[in-house]
Amino acid sequence: MALHRLKWLACAGLLISGFTPMFAQDSQALIDLLIRKGILSPDDAKELAAEAKQQAAAAAAIPAPKSKVSTTVSAKLYIDVSNLDAENSAGTKLATSGTGLDVKRFYFGVTHVFDDMWSANINTDSAYSSATGATSTFIKTAYVQAKFMPEFIVQLGSANEPWIPFDEDLYTYRYVENTLIDRLKFGNSADWGVHVLGTSGMVSYNVAVVNGGGYKNPTRSKGMDLEGRVSVQPIAGLTLAVGGYTGRLGKDVEGTPATRTASRYDALVNYATKQFSLGAEYFSESDWGFTASASSDKGDGYSVFAKVKLGDGPYWAFGRWDTDKPSKKLHPTMKEDYFNVGFEYVAIKGVNLALVYKYDHIDNPASASALAKSSEIGMFAQVAF
Repeated sequence: MALHRLKWLACAGLLISGFTPMFAQDSQALIDLLIRKGILSPDDAKELAAEAKQQAAAAAAIPAPKSKVSTTVSAKLYIDVSNLDAENSAGTKLATSGTGLDVKRFYFGVTHVFDDMWSANINTDSAYSSATGATSTFIKTAYVQAKFMPEFIVQLGSANEPWIPFDEDLYTYRYVENTLIDRLKFGNSADWGVHVLGTSGMVSYNVAVVNGGGYKNPTRSKGMDLEGRVSVQPIAGLTLAVGGYTGRLGKDVEGTPATRTASRYDALVNYATKQFSLGAEYFSESDWGFTASASSDKGDGYSVFAKVKLGDGPYWAFGRWDTDKPSKKLHPTMKEDYFNVGFEYVAIKGVNLALVYKYDHIDNPASASALAKSSEIGMFAQVAF
């Protein structure tokens, strides 16, 4: 009889512990039955009830696992109100001169995370074109990402190229002006292809095999281009990076094959703290834009940029100077010097306002009607979330 009672008592315990929530809600009928059968005494029943309540409380205290699925919406707007005075080498003002408001860029993006490994991104780029007098919208990034580990991430589709976005993050004033090779059109900020990137300790890398025509031109050609970057942070705040590009820029198509291969070499150093940053970059290129031409050309340039915080408030002073020779073979006497200076007010996280002066001077431009000198002053803003 004792063995029979222990068996029923064990079963009762298993039932009660296995169905703790049910027990907490409606258990009296089961307890009454076990007492009538002589399996449980009133004291046994009280002990089991107390144990079940403890288990129910412990189960309720364990938080439910958070879902790894998430969707993030982002946007970024570059806007300015300025006065621009631009003229050619004869002193004739160009049509771009005047006062007005410009919305230089509007980006809208969505990133969806499926789990720790898989995610997808799409980001549009809207800009006004003076050539067409209309605003055009392009797909800038559209890719699926597989994050096998922090050291090995694969993106398939149109994604950020290795150099320009990396450079922009260090410069921080993209809303005021494009970085050096982007401003001179010797590179693309995004392109269609396969992108492999990762970070391990103080080293990061990004390698992309791309179509070569940029995100606005996803067409294919006979071969694909290669761009890569390796960067290292040997101490906190210091970044050293080198990169390169080789390919035919999407011009090697059937029927009209490319005659030359474009190349570019990049180097950058930047040191940043909470109070200031100082950076410099260099590039050298050959036959950029001449892959389908009988002509050959090369160019190079430098850029130095800095910013410093003014006191403890949200104010910064910044400046930049570029010098370049973009056509050393076809127009060897042409040289450009560009600089900007400004004061920035960080109104709130995601809202930056800057009073800026820019000056650009080109010695011996390629044609008499081309820009030779410009000056611009105005208020530039970035709104991002």
